[in-house]
Amino acid sequence: MADGGFTRLPGGSVVVALSLPRPQVAGVSAGSRVRILVHAANRQRALTRLRNLGLRAVYLRGNTEPPTPDEVTAVLHHPDGLVWRAAPEDDSELWHPIRALLRPPATTPACGG
Repeated sequence: MADGGFTRLPGGSVVVALSLPRPQVAGVSAGSRVRILVHAANRQRALTRLRNLGLRAVYLRGNTEPPTPDEVTAVLHHPDGLVWRAAPEDDSELWHPIRALLRPPATTPACGG
């Protein structure tokens, strides 16, 4: 189960914030948590957006960790409306687009000699 919550915006849409275990991709250690923000028409659609990206076991029970006003601003200003960062408590880390979380890290080609 994910820790998180949601905030309903004046226009009727919502921002959902979830703290999840970092997805396992090649070369990245698992075990750390990431904070994911999703802007959508409603909570169900926000969770569906994450499930469609491969995060299948994402559920929101309750509203224990709703998004802060700064988090709401961050996701509203992103064109995809879907961002994450690895250290939720560190305000100096920037927000990243979701595709940076789900793709494998770039590998440098071996130098031939």
